[in-house]
Amino acid sequence: MFERFTKDARAVVRAAVEHAERQGSRSVDAGQLLLALLDREASRASFALAALGLDARKDSVRRALDESRRHAGLSRADTDALAGLGIDVSRIVSRVEETHGVGALSGDRKDRAWWSGRRAFAPDAKHTLEKALRMAVARRHQHIGDEHILLALAARPGIAGEILADHGVTYEALTRVLYGEGEARATG
Repeated sequence: MFERFTKDARAVVRAAVEHAERQGSRSVDAGQLLLALLDREASRASFALAALGLDARKDSVRRALDESRRHAGLSRADTDALAGLGIDVSRIVSRVEETHGVGALSGDRKDRAWWSGRRAFAPDAKHTLEKALRMAVARRHQHIGDEHILLALAARPGIAGEILADHGVTYEALTRVLYGEGEARATG
């Protein structure tokens, strides 16, 4: 599948791997794909994000991703479901962090030298890349661009899609911007 990726989409995947390495993660997740997309400039995805006003709020997205990592990657829907069972995730995180330090539930390792070789892709990242492929094929595009990765993140349930939606970047808004189905249209 990677051979069908554009130069920009490949750059996103490589940057996501770099984010995982810097964070000490064992695998690349959807949040790291989103971080990599936020770093892009002069690509279809970056133009779409700018058109939706996210370029001025990238730090807010990064903070939200950091906060979700502190909560072991639980989405708001997961947290709400657990609350319905009487489980207060914030309280649990606080107690774990009191004992083991801030970020103890993030899955990051303090000794980063333990890992060598390639990072695996977590199920949410794999599913995002597969959805990006399906979206490109559905639109009869020959290649998978970074905009397809962004669309897939916005369309899939989970942390990345939730954070994007909280910042006004929905699948519907992206398709309007990217494919001219509304007033705004990204080019690139």
